[in-house]
Amino acid sequence: MASRRDQLDEPVGPQAVGPRARPRSRVAWHTGVVLVFALAGGLFMTARDTADGQGDIRPDRLSQLSDVIRTQNGHNQQLTDQVAAQRADLDALTRGQAADSRVKAAQAQIDALSGLAGVLPLSGSGLTVTLNDAPPNAQPAAGAAAPQPDWLIIHQQDVQAVVNALWAGGATGIQLMDQRMINTSAVRCVGNTLLLQGRVYSPPYVITAVGDPGRLRTALLGSSAVQTYLEYVTAYGLGWDVKARDRVTLPGYSGSLDVSHATVMP
Repeated sequence: MASRRDQLDEPVGPQAVGPRARPRSRVAWHTGVVLVFALAGGLFMTARDTADGQGDIRPDRLSQLSDVIRTQNGHNQQLTDQVAAQRADLDALTRGQAADSRVKAAQAQIDALSGLAGVLPLSGSGLTVTLNDAPPNAQPAAGAAAPQPDWLIIHQQDVQAVVNALWAGGATGIQLMDQRMINTSAVRCVGNTLLLQGRVYSPPYVITAVGDPGRLRTALLGSSAVQTYLEYVTAYGLGWDVKARDRVTLPGYSGSLDVSHATVMP
């Protein structure tokens, strides 16, 4: 997770008799002085209450920003659910026309590619990796330099390193948090939050892959980028947990497919 004299005519004729009226300019001046002192007193009282913890004269902008993010995150989830429902309706309508040989042939091709595209659920054995920020009271290991604040949090490259290593280890599907990743998925971090396919997440970050657990673990430990992260795990207490899974089911990707053309590589 940043400053802001009037002049009065001399009375003439009968009005000159008797004591002169107090000039309006003096009345206004005295009134202004009273108002200034009253305002200053109010400001002093507010400052005192704030110093005593009884008030806050600054708007909580961080809370307002988090509310906006939370609202937009929920809106994005609603849109994703709508896309998934409309895709299901489209599939049902398409299959209803299966009597047409051309539609049947096209549907067979779609079914064959759907698994590769990641839009179908995927089950099998696999591995779950959890990354987390260092705890607030973490102390550097003996001999380690005093950490900078950004050394103690998860960064985009840390998540990306794990995802790339799992793909390299033969993963047939990967889920990051509660979303299935596909070939167009991009991992981005904004501050200390993860932005994935229009939704925002906070650590810990859970990455689940379907594939041979042994090969996946070997690929993780063989990645130079992951090894760099593990050095910070040892030195500063960043979170790292790897668990083999006998059976796990990844959801199908339900977001928008914005690829206009793709070819299956042999």
